[in-house]
Amino acid sequence: MATNDGDIAIRVRGLTKRFGGLVAVNDVDLDVPRRNVYGFLGPNGSGKSTTIRMLCGLLTPTAGEIDVLGLRIPEQAERLRTRIGYMTQKFSLFEDLTVRENLEFLAAVQDIPRAQAKRRIDELVEQYHFQDRQKQLAGTMSGGQKQRLALAGAVIHEPELLFLDEPTSAVDPESRRDFWEKLFELADAGTTLLVSTHYMDEAERCHRIAILDRGVLVADGTPDALTGELAGRTLVVTAAQPRQAKKVLVDLPGVLSVAQVGNVLRVLLAENGDAAGRMAEGLRKAGIAAEVAASQANLEDVFVSATRGQPAREEAA
Repeated sequence: MATNDGDIAIRVRGLTKRFGGLVAVNDVDLDVPRRNVYGFLGPNGSGKSTTIRMLCGLLTPTAGEIDVLGLRIPEQAERLRTRIGYMTQKFSLFEDLTVRENLEFLAAVQDIPRAQAKRRIDELVEQYHFQDRQKQLAGTMSGGQKQRLALAGAVIHEPELLFLDEPTSAVDPESRRDFWEKLFELADAGTTLLVSTHYMDEAERCHRIAILDRGVLVADGTPDALTGELAGRTLVVTAAQPRQAKKVLVDLPGVLSVAQVGNVLRVLLAENGDAAGRMAEGLRKAGIAAEVAASQANLEDVFVSATRGQPAREEAA
């Protein structure tokens, strides 16, 4: 299924993975543009990691076709190995080796010639700010420092495509922000990145996102396009008694979800229309004074809309 489309790094059609009677990934179609940060959004157990392992050639699909960088996967997975990088939430570091020794080992694993490896490691040490830590044992570093070292190791061979599976789940918010700056630097330099996450703020930073729910692809597009599809379906309700107002709103027809954010309620509706008037009338009849106003949708609204009310499916792994 090799593709001639130079703008697509990953093309998947009908991708399915079963583990016995369990459907982990169910008939997924996917196109990942080159030089993009492409987000894989979904809760734990949605099938993100299983999909990534199939795209890397580490897991054989039950059905479907996979093309990665013009190669058929898993048949040509060995040829793909030197062209991709892979980083998981469990950073693959040797804690009893120093920063530089970790990078030297990973360069050797990638069969990078010694002189070239030295130049590349020097470059990464400066780029990832390890000048004063080259002799520090990896096991003594903070979570954010380990994360940066793991990323440096994942790109030591300058891969065209980088897979990152929940890479920020074990670090603090400041380290997450710095890490994402590094990801955009890589994309600017020509690397394609596929990043799985369950953080909405991270997904909003991606050029494009796909939402997986129990193994099914339920949404795919740019953050702006996906939130734009919900125009007229999101409201903000301000009430003196938000908990009482929420109890009323969740029982009104057409309401998909009501979430309290501080002192206000965010309401997501199944369809647009004169929603604000209906919500206000429902609250008035219940004796609750409240202000109801339209609100711009966010990715959390997109996620809820895409996953609520779906037909019953077998749980994914």
